[in-house]
Amino acid sequence: QVQLVESGGGLVQAGGSLRLSCAASRSILAISVMAWYREAPGKQRELVASITNGGTTNQADSVKGRFTISRDNAKNTIYLQMDFLKPEDTAVYYCKARYFDINYWGKGTLVTVSS
Repeated sequence: QVQLVESGGGLVQAGGSLRLSCAASRSILAISVMAWYREAPGKQRELVASITNGGTTNQADSVKGRFTISRDNAKNTIYLQMDFLKPEDTAVYYCKARYFDINYWGKGTLVTVSS
């Protein structure tokens, strides 16, 4: 099993920045893919960015050039650096880990971007 704990959400003005963290309960080197998703009110959960244990990253078109996913293997933590935030980025952000073909989710952290 993998437990995930997100942190770093909050209220920020448009154009501002936040950094989200997701701490895993086990070595993330053993986790094939970790990712950030978000769910806005009334919308489906969507993929924001992902990173493999080999370091390959992927971002949704809507966040390319603004959000960066990274990892710190020593801390078993992944990050989502969010810059140039927009009101439409407002959502609950969830961390996901895929471990032995099972998806594990954190409880989420709320990001609110005011205009």
